[in-house]
Amino acid sequence: MAASNVPIYRGRDEAFFLKHFMPGTAVGDPEVWIKRAQVLGEAAGANLGNVQWDVPYGETPLRAVDVFPAADPDSPIQLYFHGGYWRAYDKANYRYIPGMLVPRGATTILANYDLCPSVTLDEIVSQAIRCIAFVYRNGRDLGGDPDRLFVSGSSAGGHLVAMALAHDYAKDGLPRDIVKGTLSITGVHRLEPVLRIPVNEQIRLDEEMAERNTTLDKAPVTGNPVIVAVGGDEPDEWVRMSVDYDTMLREHGVPGELMIVSGTHHYSVTQTLADPHSRMSRGLLAMMGLG
Repeated sequence: MAASNVPIYRGRDEAFFLKHFMPGTAVGDPEVWIKRAQVLGEAAGANLGNVQWDVPYGETPLRAVDVFPAADPDSPIQLYFHGGYWRAYDKANYRYIPGMLVPRGATTILANYDLCPSVTLDEIVSQAIRCIAFVYRNGRDLGGDPDRLFVSGSSAGGHLVAMALAHDYAKDGLPRDIVKGTLSITGVHRLEPVLRIPVNEQIRLDEEMAERNTTLDKAPVTGNPVIVAVGGDEPDEWVRMSVDYDTMLREHGVPGELMIVSGTHHYSVTQTLADPHSRMSRGLLAMMGLG
């Protein structure tokens, strides 16, 4: 049975939370991997054309997407949300993802969103939902088929896509199943620990907001497939979040797969999407009908 949205870490000390819930601490030198992402993105970007940069979906500069169109205007659309504990990083760090997907037939869109502490996590979740609705409504102008819209995200982005799956888009005058499939990579699915780590000085979660935004009790509105992935070398309690989220999904009849990707940590697991032959890339391409 999946873990429910109740506190489970009472009595744990600071060292426990730093070990299991601060990915930069667990990896040791995250800057090496951030630079590697930039190198991968630069190499991929050299082969991508007709890019639409910073297409706005909201009122602020960060509420914008970069659009990397595939050759076929009827291609599926992949919309990706970056990580950074909701207070750092940028879509520009992930251009290796369209570098893999676009040549294989997927229009790929990288999303930004406003960051903590300038906004709350509640607002960021709302922005992600509005971004997905924007891409659906404008899919043809963005170079793909809106009825073949897939979403993905890593870390904080993996949390955002999970929250967005629990949103009923019928309330927005859209079909309930606008998202046809999802990949949640190393997502922050339990927010109780965030209350106990230094980054919360910027995120500014309280107990009520943490409970509202924990995904472990929020089943998707539809039964479209969800792949849950996490690095096999990540701390045990971080891996547990993805395992628990995956268990909840399957208990609700949602099809998909849990991928514990061996030999990868919090930063390198997403970067396997640069390789079209990696386990996660093959799963994502197959879900979009491009495998």
